[in-house]
Order: sequence, then structure tokens, then C-alpha cells
Amino acid sequence: MALLSCHLPTPLGDMLAVASEQGLCLLEFDAQQRVDRELAQVEAARGGPAREARNAILDQLAAELVEYFAGRRQAFGVPLDLVGTPFQIDAWQALLAIPYGHTRSYAEQARAIGRPTATRAVAAANGQNKVSIVVPCHRVIGSDGSLTGFGGGLPRKRALLALEGGAAQRDWITDPSAA
Repeated sequence: MALLSCHLPTPLGDMLAVASEQGLCLLEFDAQQRVDRELAQVEAARGGPAREARNAILDQLAAELVEYFAGRRQAFGVPLDLVGTPFQIDAWQALLAIPYGHTRSYAEQARAIGRPTATRAVAAANGQNKVSIVVPCHRVIGSDGSLTGFGGGLPRKRALLALEGGAAQRDWITDPSAA
């Protein structure tokens, strides 16, 4: 199964995108330390190194990201080929169910997958999400309402929540200089 990769510019920094023939496997901000580890996991799971080239999936992703950052897209249609354990994939499917402009706590996400006592495991699974923005782990916050971990960094999480506006912006950006 051929893996293709490309770098995509966004207002929050360049991102590395990797897709198989089935769908998007990885979308992470380039400057993160975890990118190399996640790329190695995807390559191991999908049978080989990614080569720099684009396919229809990466072209669709590029167009959808432009629309998202312009405020014209609330849901992504790009097909996904998620790489993770069954539990992680369940947690990520729950992320996909969080509507644009809304947030959920880790505890709410754990309940959504039928594992109400697995809050910490859900948080750990979110930390392993390899498809930033499209699988919206930025929409998950602490039960006390605090912004908690995001692989792209809390300033990017604040910016994504502000972009999505609505409840996310009202609830989590209390200091205008923090946006």
C-alpha cells in the first residue's frame, strides 16, 4: 500500500499530511517533536515509507483545510485511514462526533464510548491522535473547563476553538490577549 506525503501551509503553521490509498493517516504540525514518531508508526502499520507526492485524498484535504481556515467548512469529508489500537480508534470516532463549535470533556468522551471510568485512557488515546484538526481533539477540554493538552500546543488549540467560535470561544477564551 503506497503512502504519499505532502506539506500543507495553514495559518497556524505548516502541516505534514500522509495518506494511503484508503484515506488520510496523518496530519500534524511540522514543528512538533512527535511528528517523526507518528510518521514511523504510520509507515510501519501501512507497510512502507511515505514518498512525497499527492493523490486525490491529499488534494481534497488541502482544499478542505483552506475552506476550514476561511470559516467556510464545518465538517471534513476527506476519507480517513486511522492508525491505532481498537480503543484509540473508538476514542477518535467519539471525537469525530463532537460538532463544530462545541467542546466535550474527557469524561463525556469516555461515556460516549461506553467506558465511563476510562477518562485517563481516553485522554491518552487523544494524545495519540495522528490526524489533527480533521479528528478534532482540540474540542476536548478538562472537566473543570480548562484547556488541556494538545499536540500542536495550547496557543493553536485556543486559535482553533476561536476559529470555530460559538460555545468554544465563549467558554475558553477569557483573555483576549491569549488568542
